[in-house]
Amino acid sequence: MNVVSPIRDKKQLELMKMYLREKSKRDYLMFMVGISSALRISDILKLKVQDIWDGKKPKEFIKLHEEKTGKYKRFPITENLQKAIKEYIKEYNPEQESFLFFSRKGNKPITRQQASLILSKAGDYIGIKEPISTHSCRKTWGYWAYKSGVSLALIMEALNHSSIANTKKYLGITQEDLDDVYMNLNL
Repeated sequence: MNVVSPIRDKKQLELMKMYLREKSKRDYLMFMVGISSALRISDILKLKVQDIWDGKKPKEFIKLHEEKTGKYKRFPITENLQKAIKEYIKEYNPEQESFLFFSRKGNKPITRQQASLILSKAGDYIGIKEPISTHSCRKTWGYWAYKSGVSLALIMEALNHSSIANTKKYLGITQEDLDDVYMNLNL
């Protein structure tokens, strides 16, 4: 499996959102859940409408047990994610029991491969040079949490990593990121 990168440029992140939003509300919501939750794609694709929508409005939290770790995870639905959910519901008007990221091939979610292809094509279209895939969403969440000043210990916990060293490697912290720390401190 190829190593994929987080989306480190805010403009490219916004372009990904715009591109996916125009192309498909389903694909846009998948991306938004990914960058808002730090979930793995296997957990994202299992989500059903009832996991995010109470029938009238977005739920306050998404709650699940992670497939890989078996651990319980709960995270709030942010304002941006709420907007994406409302657009999705307005466009598709799905049943509560339906898979959120539905396949056109029956009552099942799209595959991991399809999800990866969607994001990879979007990244190529907007000119992201680094390899982008479904795992880039999770890494993007971690990277921007780190850039906003969240401690590596909290990021490690959110990602269910076993060590801070793993988390640092996972986030792809670059020399430029470290240089920014020195410049911003400016003691």
